This record gives sequence, C-alpha cells and structure tokens, in this order.
Amino acid sequence: MIRSLLALMLGAALGGRAYATPLPAPAFDPPDNAATATALLSGGCFWGMQGVFEHVKGVRRVYAGYTGGAADTATYEQVSTGTTGHAESVEILFDPRVISYGTILRVYFSDATDPTELDFQGPDQGPQYRGEIWVENPAQRQVAAAYVAQLTQAHVFNAPIVTRIDPAGPFYQAEGYHQDFMVRHPDYPYIVINDAPKLAALRVDFPALYRADPVRVTP
Repeated sequence: MIRSLLALMLGAALGGRAYATPLPAPAFDPPDNAATATALLSGGCFWGMQGVFEHVKGVRRVYAGYTGGAADTATYEQVSTGTTGHAESVEILFDPRVISYGTILRVYFSDATDPTELDFQGPDQGPQYRGEIWVENPAQRQVAAAYVAQLTQAHVFNAPIVTRIDPAGPFYQAEGYHQDFMVRHPDYPYIVINDAPKLAALRVDFPALYRADPVRVTP
C-alpha cells in the first residue's frame, strides 16, 4: 500500500514511465578507481535535482547552478527568461569507488527527472528546464549513450527519451539562496508537490543507496 501511494505521488511529478521504478541497471558501466569524479546533469528545477542527489551515498557534494550559456548571463533572473542557453543544472561530486557514473544516471532517470519531456519539466516551462547530460570525457559519453540506448530498446518509457547528451562546459554555481533549498525549505509548497515525491521514491527504489542525512553545501 505504501509503495502504491508513493508510485501515485511520483506519477504526479514524473510522467511517461512504462513500469515501476527503479529502472534497470546500466549494462555498460565500467569501473572507475579514481578518488573523485563529477557528473553534470540538467533535468528540471535544480531544487529537486539537488535534493535527490544530496541523499545518495557516495555523493560528496551537490551544487545547484547553470550551464550551457555565458558567464555574464548565469544569474537566476536572466536564466529564467529562457533566452541565455543555460539550463538549471546540478554539479555532483562523487566517489566512483562507492557509486558509479552509470548508477548516478540510473538514479537520475528513475527518480530525478522525466526524460520524455522536451524543454520543460512538470510545471516548469522553457529550455532552461531541459534534460541534458553534460559529459566530462569520452568514457562518460559512452556510458550515457549506452544507457539511453538500453532504456530505449527496453521501452521503459511511454514516449521517446529526449534527454540530450552534450560535452560539459563551464558550470556556474547558483545564488546562495538556491543551495540546499529542498533541505532548508521542506514545507515550501513547490517542494511538497513536485520534489518530495521524488525523494520518497528514491528512498524506496534505492534503499542501499539512500542516506537519511543529506550532504549539504551550506552549514
């Protein structure tokens, strides 16, 4: 019953899913013995994206910010116009010996975003809310492309995956009041309606990865 309620809650925030989360694990996900790595992802409002990944084991820090445009337009007011080329994004610093890049993407597609929505996400409209995987190197591109192809072949969504895969450019951290927004404002109406269901789904879908105490940017 609890799982059914969570599924209904998640359905309000994430559409297009053909079957219950979590999604299949990436078939191609080679090990990485580096001490630290970075994943740069866009997929809707950065409050929820950051809030989800702050609760994932192996993640050391998550920053909300902007990528895809110029430095002088990387402000919330300008990005919100949808004309800067930027997307609201999160920069995820993680330990690949604890959580792989492929698993980061599995969480992303399972519980953090709806990859069937183009230039919007839920109630948020505009190209600044587009889904995009910003790859740091050829290895990340291989994992991301293989996973999108795997999910497409398996027909796990009721509509085509429109999440883009592009080379990572500069990432600009968002204003301080945006950082840890979900952690600091759990009762904010937007968070309750759109983002809390994602976090609830993460806890159920990935119990071995879920951490109750989030890693925070702010003290």
